[in-house]
Parts: sequence; structure tokens; C-alpha cells
Amino acid sequence: METLYSYVAPPSPCHYLPGEQWSLQYEMVQGITAAEYMQRLVDGWRRFGGMLFRPRCPACTQCRSLRVDVARFRPNRSQRRAAKHCAGRVELHIGSPGVSRAKLRLYDRFHQFQAEFKGWPDHPGKDVGSYGESFVRNPAFTEEWCYYMEGVLAGVGYVDALPAGLSAIYFFYDPGHRPLSLGTWNVLTCLDEAKKRGLPHVYLGYFVAGCPSLEYKANFKPNQIRDPDGRWRDFLVE
Repeated sequence: METLYSYVAPPSPCHYLPGEQWSLQYEMVQGITAAEYMQRLVDGWRRFGGMLFRPRCPACTQCRSLRVDVARFRPNRSQRRAAKHCAGRVELHIGSPGVSRAKLRLYDRFHQFQAEFKGWPDHPGKDVGSYGESFVRNPAFTEEWCYYMEGVLAGVGYVDALPAGLSAIYFFYDPGHRPLSLGTWNVLTCLDEAKKRGLPHVYLGYFVAGCPSLEYKANFKPNQIRDPDGRWRDFLVE
């Protein structure tokens, strides 16, 4: 792995917790291996494209990496309901990342819906170049998970396949299928696939107590959270 440059962004208003300031440490890398990124993930980093990042907030430590224990995971009632709705209806194709008009349209519909109904910032949309920069120009260990319903693209997820786990990077879906809980189905599918591959954990990114858009991750139990001192501990277990 070669580090091209690194920097820490100046504090700015937090997108997750009103009243807090956030700051991220960034590191642009190339040639990163699955083993190298696995260690970064354990150390609390995340990745988007060739950019690694982790929180370096001045007075808050609420962004905590969360991972699900694959062997002990048991779905709750709502997760079982989502599985019942999707099993047999949603078909998964796993392959290498690529760009298509169908993916661009799906991405833009998803973000338009989130902006209108959940207050996400307005999004200018993706063209072939910007989509490729975000989702296609990834390390060799990145997989693209395409979900189809009756032959029509309904959801797209990007997943890093690593030596000791799967890391969910990003997922978007057709808002017209929102009652099916495709986001939940994507996580359940990650957990099932990790179990088939003999991997111990699925990493879901950062959990932030008090942020509804991130708190859902803790519903996949049992799970572990990474404390500010770098230790992983059991978080929510049933």
C-alpha cells in the first residue's frame, strides 16, 4: 500500500449530532491489499474509493465502529419479517463493480427520495464518471451485489470481502420497494454470505447513539463496538 497524502479536516458542524463539531482524518492510498485494509478496519478506519477515513472529532467520541457476530446472530421479529417478504422474490448477483444506466437511475431515485422524505441534502446526481470514481474504482477485493426483482434492478450494494469479515460499504435501492425493507435484507444477506464463507464478522460502519439513520445497525445482534481506546467489546447481545 502506498499513501499518496493524508490530512485532518478542520472541525465543522456535525452531520449526525446537532450541536457537535466533527472532523475526519483522511488518507488517500493506492495498492491497498485485503489484509492491510482488514487491519485498518479493526483499527476504526473506513474506506470509500481510494480514500481511508476515521473520526478525529475535537470533543466527541460517539462515532463507533460496529461489527456483527456472524456465528451467534439471530434475527429479530422485524428482520424475520423482511426475510419472509424478500426470500424467493429478490435474486442476488455478485460480481465486479461496474456502471450502467440502470444503476445511475436507481442511485438518483434513491437519493431524491431520501432528500424529500428524510431531509438528506440535495444531491446533484451521478454521471458515469462520478459514479465510477465512487463505486467502480475500488480495490480488487470489492464486490458489487445487485438485487433483481423479476429481472429488474431493485438494489445495489458494495461490499469488501476481507480475510476476517465482510464490510458493507454502501447500499441503495428503488424507493418503490421500500415496504420490502431491502436495506435490512441486504444486511441479512451479508450475514448469510459471511457465514457461508466462514467469516466471523460483518462490519456495518459507524454507529452513533442519538442519530436515527445510524442507530439501526445495533439491531443486528449480537454485536461488538469499538471503544475510543481501541478495544472491541460486546455491545448489544440477546
